[in-house]
Amino acid sequence: MFPNTQTQRTVDLTKGGQVATRNKVLRNTYWLLALSMIPTVLGAFIGVSMELPMLGGGMGFIIFLAIAFGFMFGIQKFKDSGVGVALLLGFTFFMGLMLTPLLRHTLGFANGGTLIMTAFGGTACVFAVMASIATTTKRDFSGMGSWLFAGVIVLILAAVANIFLQMSALSIVISMLAIGIFSAFILYDVQRIVNGGETNYITATLAIYLDVYNIFTSLLHLLGIAGGDRE
Repeated sequence: MFPNTQTQRTVDLTKGGQVATRNKVLRNTYWLLALSMIPTVLGAFIGVSMELPMLGGGMGFIIFLAIAFGFMFGIQKFKDSGVGVALLLGFTFFMGLMLTPLLRHTLGFANGGTLIMTAFGGTACVFAVMASIATTTKRDFSGMGSWLFAGVIVLILAAVANIFLQMSALSIVISMLAIGIFSAFILYDVQRIVNGGETNYITATLAIYLDVYNIFTSLLHLLGIAGGDRE
């Protein structure tokens, strides 16, 4: 009886330690995600108030990808140090700057401020619902990873094509699909933390930040089309 009892205690302690570690990663991820919104807002404010010019078209998209992937490479490389946090915050500032064209377009509407706040509120609701499901459900979402990645590739190809096609209908479809795909990504990314698949809060924050960012921009784009008031 005694050896079995000791073994069970060891197992229980091990499980308890794993749960505590996962909860710590999740807690730190949420804190860093909230912190990352500050440079994002600052970057957006600077971009809009200073009317910074942004490169458009195919060349602008290529430059954006080069800078974004450069930041993400650096974050991945230094994910175990404070440098990784600094790079992440720098990346979120850059992404805030990249909101400039969309925000300026939206603020051109009479109800532009309302649309932005609505998109922000809608994004927060989506995140809250999806994160809650991911942390409470017993369903395993790990199998969605490959499908979601394929969906992102399709979205990128469609977005590149629409740079040249300039089809409003395709733009709407892309935004709707993006909201669905990145909402599902929140389920996937948060559950990876809960299940122990992601143990670094810096890279976890990066993944969830990109989910939230894409939902916000896609939702704001749709709101501008459907509810923008020019009067």
